Amino acid sequence: QVATVTEYGAFIKIPGCRKQGLVHKTHMSSCRVDKPSEIVDVGDKVWVKLIGKEMKDDKLKLSLSMKVVNQGTGKDLDPNNVSLDQDERKKRTFRDYTSQKITLEAVLNTVCKKCGCKGHFAKECFVQPGGTKYSLIPEEEEEEVAAAGYERDKKTSMADSSSKKRKKEKKKKKKHKNKQSSESDSDSSDSD
Repeated sequence: QVATVTEYGAFIKIPGCRKQGLVHKTHMSSCRVDKPSEIVDVGDKVWVKLIGKEMKDDKLKLSLSMKVVNQGTGKDLDPNNVSLDQDERKKRTFRDYTSQKITLEAVLNTVCKKCGCKGHFAKECFVQPGGTKYSLIPEEEEEEVAAAGYERDKKTSMADSSSKKRKKEKKKKKKHKNKQSSESDSDSSDSD
C-alpha cells in the first residue's frame, strides 16, 4: 500500500512489517516518469519486488520496484533480475581507456606473399588487388633501424636509378639500331 508520494518516488508500506520501502520513480514504470503522483496515489495497493537493501546510519533502507512486477497479477516479470542488471550497467560511468597503451604480444615474424606486409600469412590476407596495403606499426627500436636502412637504401637507390637510366638509354639506342638495320635489310630484299 502506498504510504507517501514524493517528487523522487513513493514509499510503500509492506504488509506484516513496520518498515517502508522506496520505489524510485525510475522503477515505477518502464517508461520515463516525471511526476510519481501521476502514477500512484496515497492508499493505492501495488505489487512490488524487493530489489535491494542497504544499511545506512543504523537504519535499513529497502529499495523496491514496480516495473518488474505485473500490477494485475503480482507475477514477477524479471525472476532472474536480468533487466535490473541491465539498468545498473547503464548507470555506470564510462571509463576512458584511450590513455592506456595497447601492446601486442607475439607478432609473427613473417612476410605475407600476397601483399608484402609483415605479421600475417597469405591465407589470412584480405588485401584486394590494387587496394590499400596496411602493415603493423614497427616498434621504436625497429623504427630507428629502419630509418638508418632507409637513408642507406635512398643513397643506393639513387645510384641504382641513375644506372637504370643509363641502361634504358642503351636499350633505346640498341632498338633504334636494330630497327634501322631491319629496315635496310627489307630495303635490300625489295631491290632484289
